[in-house]
Amino acid sequence: MGFRGGKCDLPDTPSGFRQRVPGPPAGWAATLAPVSFLAIDIGNTRLKWALFAQPVPGQAPLRHGAVFLETIDELAETDWATLPPPDHMLGCVVAGEAVRRRVEEQMELWDVAPRWVVSRPAEAGVVNGYDHPSRLGADRWVALVGARARLLAEAAATGRPPRPALVVMVGTAVTVDALDGAGNFLGGLILPGFGLMLRALEMGTAGLKVPTGETVEFPTNTSDALMSGGVFAIAGAVERQHKRLAARDGGTPRVLIAGGAAVKLAPALDVEFEIVDTLLFEGLLGMEAARIAR
Repeated sequence: MGFRGGKCDLPDTPSGFRQRVPGPPAGWAATLAPVSFLAIDIGNTRLKWALFAQPVPGQAPLRHGAVFLETIDELAETDWATLPPPDHMLGCVVAGEAVRRRVEEQMELWDVAPRWVVSRPAEAGVVNGYDHPSRLGADRWVALVGARARLLAEAAATGRPPRPALVVMVGTAVTVDALDGAGNFLGGLILPGFGLMLRALEMGTAGLKVPTGETVEFPTNTSDALMSGGVFAIAGAVERQHKRLAARDGGTPRVLIAGGAAVKLAPALDVEFEIVDTLLFEGLLGMEAARIAR
């Protein structure tokens, strides 16, 4: 993954799209008229997008890309200028209404209605256990749907019941969400991300600056102590929830990690995990496929 100016390149062949997951009825994809589908994921730092030939789970994107939020006002003249017009779109946005409106302005070059995910009580095989389902962050809801699709695909391939999972997203904030083997979202944690932790220490501690450090088991300098403290705090939360979910559900949970800072967390974890950069796109595909199939 590389950076050029205001753009961030996604991997050429995201592995997350290689596996077909169960969802719509058998034969549905073969009979569906061609409908191109644009999926958009707007985080606190970047906008990622992917265009698919059809909203069928497991498909690889025709084209995809990512830009930092500072440059989204150029999308219609740059990345999207030569993009085939999509027939439908579905997006997930956590960056706020102002950013969403800016993206919708860029979408005016196509005749497509903007649609944005709002968390529901149940969707695409996932039951939302939040006290107020609509208040669950849209990105968390979409990631849970993507995770459920992966668990069902694994179960179909192995002939075993679906496993529980921890869905961990590591960005500006960190979320650790528990999904049981039946597809019920049990609840989750929200922690500050690495950057927020370090800035809080810098602001609240006299004379403590935050240079870049390394993650080591026993830090012997302040830079490494700061970085290691943040990484181990998040890793400890993941491992604690992993233990609790295993005890509650009776199976060994899958740990699926997404987000731009996932690579910082991965080396510190003492449980098996998989980094899935495309998890939110997989969730958006699953949601759109389920909505069309209804």
